[in-house]
Amino acid sequence: MFDSTVERLFADLASPSAVLACEDGAWPQAMWAAVEESGFPLALAPEALGGAGASWADVCGVIRLAGRYNLPLPLPEAMLANWLLGATGLAPAAGAVSVVGAGSLRLQNGAVSGEALEVPWGDTVPLVVAVTGGPEPAVVLLPTEAASRRDGANTAAEPRATLLFQDVAPVAQASLPQGWPADVLLLGGAMVRAAQIAGALEGVLALASTYAGERVQFGKPIGSFQAIQHQLAVLAEHTASAVMASEAAFAAAETRIVRLQAIAAKICASEAAGIGAGVAHAVHGAIGFTHEHTLHLSTRRLWSWRSEFGSASAWSQRLGRAVCAAGAESFWPGVTAGHVATLQEQSA
Repeated sequence: MFDSTVERLFADLASPSAVLACEDGAWPQAMWAAVEESGFPLALAPEALGGAGASWADVCGVIRLAGRYNLPLPLPEAMLANWLLGATGLAPAAGAVSVVGAGSLRLQNGAVSGEALEVPWGDTVPLVVAVTGGPEPAVVLLPTEAASRRDGANTAAEPRATLLFQDVAPVAQASLPQGWPADVLLLGGAMVRAAQIAGALEGVLALASTYAGERVQFGKPIGSFQAIQHQLAVLAEHTASAVMASEAAFAAAETRIVRLQAIAAKICASEAAGIGAGVAHAVHGAIGFTHEHTLHLSTRRLWSWRSEFGSASAWSQRLGRAVCAAGAESFWPGVTAGHVATLQEQSA
């Protein structure tokens, strides 16, 4: 039900021309208003706090579709932010909100100071959710207008800003639930980016398959040539792998995000992003590199998202250290049980 509703919404709102129009940095207010009216930014917040009380498994398809349609809005970030606020008993944020995946924020005497790095849509959203460092991590809701800012963008021209806070009072704050890792937003961001990558790959696969069936060379469609069929098969394999890995991570995240599955999903999706984008451009040939063709709307996001909230190499190193620390006798039980005992300590 969620998927069919949101697909109709995104198909109407996020046309290629509408996505391109956002690349000048203008905030698509009408598009955000329509998404906000749908209620999906609050989907993961508890019903008692005004949300829908949905589970991560319920919204995996929604976030995949956001990736497939190249939605130029921080909807996945807002869903993650409101989920964490709800988990700490705080009311969800009104309006657009993003998350801080990396930085050096500290809470002292009721005020927050430090840097929030590469915040998605940090130049536009009025609020961001972060977890402060230190011996007692806290979840804080911060006003971006109180921060000094260095604006930037990723390869897909999506805004990414670094925010510097100096003795800023949070709009709301709560202790991080006992036993939760301080990098929960980095982990959650990696999981949602994996789902977005999976969705973008589904869109790229559809474009490449259609083009291979329509483009005629030497008197027949290029899709009939074995070399092209092989490339499309590789693209399909990596797309399916990213979809299944992200679905597994979302299914495992019942009350909290499961580290091993989230890390595995991001590694798998990030690797698939690079390979999939390359294959899609190879199938399309020169036309796929033109600004007029819609392929670049997805491939530029694939190239950007594969590095956001931790690259494949960064997460692979953490996972590898944890597996080595657990020892050879724990390797197979860890694979089959979906849990590596030392992963929490090695990755935090």
